[in-house]
Amino acid sequence: MELKKLEKFVDEIKEKIRRLKEQYYAGKTEVESELRKVQKELKTKVKEFFKDLTPWDRVQLARHPKRPHTKDYIERIFNNFQELHGDRFCGDDPSIVAGIGYFYGKPVAVIGHEKGRDTKERMKRNFGMPNPEGYKKANRVMKLAEKFRFPVVTFVDTPGAFPGIEAEEHNQSKAIADSIYTMAYLKVPTVSVIIGEGGSGGALALAVADRVFMLQNSVYSVISPEGCAAILWKDQKAVEKAAEALKLTAQDLLQLGVIDGIIPEPYGAAHIDPLSTARVVKYCLRKTLNELTKRDISSLLEERIQKYSSMGVFEIAPTIEKYD
Repeated sequence: MELKKLEKFVDEIKEKIRRLKEQYYAGKTEVESELRKVQKELKTKVKEFFKDLTPWDRVQLARHPKRPHTKDYIERIFNNFQELHGDRFCGDDPSIVAGIGYFYGKPVAVIGHEKGRDTKERMKRNFGMPNPEGYKKANRVMKLAEKFRFPVVTFVDTPGAFPGIEAEEHNQSKAIADSIYTMAYLKVPTVSVIIGEGGSGGALALAVADRVFMLQNSVYSVISPEGCAAILWKDQKAVEKAAEALKLTAQDLLQLGVIDGIIPEPYGAAHIDPLSTARVVKYCLRKTLNELTKRDISSLLEERIQKYSSMGVFEIAPTIEKYD
């Protein structure tokens, strides 16, 4: 069953479940058995479809136009969120949303990439590709959180930082580096959730946290499969091979020790049931922040530095003798 056919099937079944629930709550208790049967059928079909996904399938799911974005999670997880604008240098970048909200009655700083929904909003938010002003704004809010001792929660969902000429003129690389440095040495607990695409340094700038989680169908890599295929195989048809080679799935990255956990997506994909997905993310954040806020900040900082310093493998290549 193709994804579009599955989504159509899910919509039809959900509508059927809604009607049966209305009848049940109206007093027609005889529909209970049929309701259970339909709910079981939905779970079985969805589970069957999502059990053998390839890395390229997960890339497509991570980019799905209906997949929940940062603003969706903010609305469903945090209370009284107040967005802050501007980098205090030269402008504001809507591709990064940043501000202060309340999580179970306690203030937290929330920062995340935002792609936008319709064409107009996507243009406004530059399709989730931040300019330096976005990372400077994120840096500003992180330091504000540190000053008032708020934990920091970040949501990562970007194909990468914007590679335009103006972005480079405004020192894109330094803005990303500053954000990475700030996150590495921030004297408050930090949690990062990769909710869709985690593209290269543009994603890493908001993901150097004490705990990094990925949603089941999100991806995180140094380059897109299309870019990798173009460079290594000189062929766009090699995207599936590139996706496999990049080890960009949550399962691969957990095994490699790059992330700390995988957040399951109800019904196999976040866009099928965004509300349930937000509930699972909220539970994960609550559990993690409860653990981190009890820790001594100096030991937490030491652990964070050690965590990122020990990632990867360092090898010295054998000496090659000169050919006479």
